[in-house]
Amino acid sequence: MPDRLTIFAITAPGLEALCAAELRALGITAAPEPGGVAWEGTMDDLHRANLWLRTASRVVVRAAAFRARSFIELERHGKKVPWERWVTRGARVRLRVTSKKSKLYHEGAIAERLLNFIDDRVGGIGAAEAVKGVEDEDVETGGEQLFVVRVVRDEFTLSADSSGALLHFRGYRQALARAPLRETLAAAMLLGAGWRGDSPLVDPMCGSGTLPIEGALMARKIAPGLAGAAREPRWFAFTAWPGHDAAGWERVVDEARDAILPASPVPILGSDRDAGAVEAARANAARAGVGDDVTFAQRPVSAIEPPPGPGLLIANPPYGVRVGESDALRSLYAAVGKTARAKAPGWTLGLLSADRKLEGQVGLPFTERFRTSNGGIPVRLVTAEVPS
Repeated sequence: MPDRLTIFAITAPGLEALCAAELRALGITAAPEPGGVAWEGTMDDLHRANLWLRTASRVVVRAAAFRARSFIELERHGKKVPWERWVTRGARVRLRVTSKKSKLYHEGAIAERLLNFIDDRVGGIGAAEAVKGVEDEDVETGGEQLFVVRVVRDEFTLSADSSGALLHFRGYRQALARAPLRETLAAAMLLGAGWRGDSPLVDPMCGSGTLPIEGALMARKIAPGLAGAAREPRWFAFTAWPGHDAAGWERVVDEARDAILPASPVPILGSDRDAGAVEAARANAARAGVGDDVTFAQRPVSAIEPPPGPGLLIANPPYGVRVGESDALRSLYAAVGKTARAKAPGWTLGLLSADRKLEGQVGLPFTERFRTSNGGIPVRLVTAEVPS
């Protein structure tokens, strides 16, 4: 493996700046780009990024970049790629190929040839599969080495996935409530709202508990790659690469374990009016190893009991995207604003919102922190300071 790698952390659109800030906290200077953050780094950087990033979905390493307008040119360049850096003999391989505005537009044919080049160079690769024309978020791996292949205006970019399963799979979320919030987006909401685990946190519509649980992980300085009661790191694809630095990886893992605080230094509360959601949230928190750090309760928004603040009151409320739903939700958003003013003066209120009119029902002047999507729905994180 070369001393310096070109590394790219893939994020949901709109979360690039947050991911870059996370990397700066790890001592890594990276540049936000559309869809992620790029930097030149070491294997140690790659280890830390995979273990610690809360807002990234995948971390990949540039394997090759070249221009090809014919299959002859693709063959000339593809055979020179050092596939053996990422694949061992007998390993399973998966390719995710997208081609836009290029002479070579048949994604399946591109994938077929690249798989042949890998087999020729490495020898005896196992079951191989090509996934065509889908976004990175939709590609799951089950122990295969994934290569992400992008072709734009005849320019090929080949990247080796180092993460394996998508990074939002922390391992704790097995019990789900309705419309669950992805872990990476929950972490982005907390970071985007300016919360750093040093003030109280309350989610009055917690569902299956993702926001409070991600908050507890942050407050206790638990790396998301260790997000389980056993504190064993999840499996990462780079651990199967030839020349994997097992000692270096174990050192990074040990440092992460040593950083964990014994308990959350601040109160973290989650509540929901649905008893099943609260039960699911408790089970998920226990699996994450933070069951004692979050207090869950069944109650409506208006009945929340925030601890002494100030702190962050944050929620992912229903969006009202179905016809007729918006009217029914006005009272809910109004209740959020009324409850915040009555019970959380001086706090920060954060909402993941898809409807400015519903935001208006809250009655507070919101500031937009980022735009992204949740389940294909365009959303914004907005925050407001609750008057003292």
